[in-house]
Amino acid sequence: MADVLISPAVGGVLWAASAASATYATVKIKNELGDKKIPIMAVSGAFVFAAQMINFTIPGTGSSGHIGGGILLAGLLGPFPALLTIAAVLAIQCLFFADGGLLALGCNIFNMGVIPTLIIYPLLFKPLLTKGIKLSRLSLASIVSVVVGLQLGAFGVVLETLASGITALPFSVFVLLMQPIHLAIGIVEGIITAAVLGFVYQMRPEILETSEQRVPLGTGVSIKKPLIALGIITLLVGGLLSIFASAYPDGLEWAMEKTAGTTELEAEGPAFRQAEAIQEATAFMPDYNFRDAGEDGSAIGTTVAGIVGAAFTALLAGAAGFVIYKVKRSKAA
Repeated sequence: MADVLISPAVGGVLWAASAASATYATVKIKNELGDKKIPIMAVSGAFVFAAQMINFTIPGTGSSGHIGGGILLAGLLGPFPALLTIAAVLAIQCLFFADGGLLALGCNIFNMGVIPTLIIYPLLFKPLLTKGIKLSRLSLASIVSVVVGLQLGAFGVVLETLASGITALPFSVFVLLMQPIHLAIGIVEGIITAAVLGFVYQMRPEILETSEQRVPLGTGVSIKKPLIALGIITLLVGGLLSIFASAYPDGLEWAMEKTAGTTELEAEGPAFRQAEAIQEATAFMPDYNFRDAGEDGSAIGTTVAGIVGAAFTALLAGAAGFVIYKVKRSKAA
């Protein structure tokens, strides 16, 4: 979401809700963040950053979508580390690449992070695996959970614009466009999530099993191969495949254009100006390209943005996990 879609009041409330959720997740993390789960947290965060750069076309709509990554991260890490990791992804996107508004960052973390990791994962994904993790159950849990989570997230966007008084996006029309297009996006993301989780499970089932049980990986479990595999995939996705991302507007932009006739809504006020000024100062590669690349950008700029952004996300997510792990250990000692 861009800042123009919300009022400062709604943005502030969702900032508070997302901050409270992240604090809750930090407190609830117990011993699942062993020394082997932290690098998985870093690499999986980098992967989701890179994967979110790939917009895939939704046939017959003139729209596109990209993965959210919340359920994927929860499956790999457990719900609480996953929320902190997706928050790191969204913060890097917002501050360094001007993707998503700063006022709206709380909304984005809530819609794409809190809903899938703290609501959908425990209430839907995990119960679907109560009889044990098998590829068939994992695929079903992934697709169903992503679809439901994305529907709730899309509806959250509609409610947030409604509460903000965005008259250009009337509720009835906007919601009737947002939900179907995000249903289609969710099905594709669900299949991608199932494929990635299935790949990791076949390579090292203990990663998903310990995340579900919220226990650390055993000392004898090697994570070298899955880390290398995810790292290589991240580099290929962020550095190469991102160049070929769909040029169609994403689901939110598509619904906005169908509803309001434009995606370029305007907002006035000191809060919006201040947020924009901060982003202009911090975003060294706005829109995932060099500042002087022009409207069409450059393939090299996109490649650099994909690799640099993934690296920054890995550092932030890994650092967050490391600090929490050390603090928890010191308190337990």
